[in-house]
Amino acid sequence: MLLNVQELCVSYLTKKTELKAVDHVSFGIERGDTLGIIGESGSGKSTIVMAMLRQLDPRFSKITGRVEFDGQELLTLPDAEFKKLLWKRIAIVFQKSMNSLSPVHRIGEQFEDIYRVHEPKADKKFIRAHVEKLFAMVNLAPRVYDLYPHELSGGMLQRTSIAMALMFHPRILVMDEATTALDVVTQGQILQEIRKLEASISVTRLMITHDLSVAKHARRVVHIIDGELTEA
Repeated sequence: MLLNVQELCVSYLTKKTELKAVDHVSFGIERGDTLGIIGESGSGKSTIVMAMLRQLDPRFSKITGRVEFDGQELLTLPDAEFKKLLWKRIAIVFQKSMNSLSPVHRIGEQFEDIYRVHEPKADKKFIRAHVEKLFAMVNLAPRVYDLYPHELSGGMLQRTSIAMALMFHPRILVMDEATTALDVVTQGQILQEIRKLEASISVTRLMITHDLSVAKHARRVVHIIDGELTEA
């Protein structure tokens, strides 16, 4: 099993109270599988992802349980080791993740900077060729490399974010409401492209959504209600 979550509990802490957001959640994803977690806003679905990927501030949250990725326990893994996994083997696309792009730098420059975090000696020409292949996978033209974010549509920006997440061919791609802000046609196109990618680069997918039409693109779906997971 590629991802195995067991008895995950997450609480948000204030000075006076402890608010439980996720209550003994367990699920697993086999290599090459696609799992959809569907739930209403505030049900705890995004909290699961943030806890799994250690994105919650430990001063204001409490996390218990186990999260195993490819045999490694993520919650107790040393920071340096965890950072090596994130984006290279585990990647995530957030809702409106295109907002994280710098408006004053060309798209290609931002890809180069991110690539060199993990591969500091990488050649500029090599990076461009690699990124243009990723662009082709998500139906973007090579010219996007030289454009600024404001020159792209919302759908193109989200495709750019997906290409960025796939830069190191991660073993698992987490999509947290990644297509929610898009129109229905663009949303459908991107989801179809993602399904094709699963076959071509063997990526496993975890989809977080409140939309049943998005969840149907997963092979298996579970519901989260008030922090508890139930089979669909």
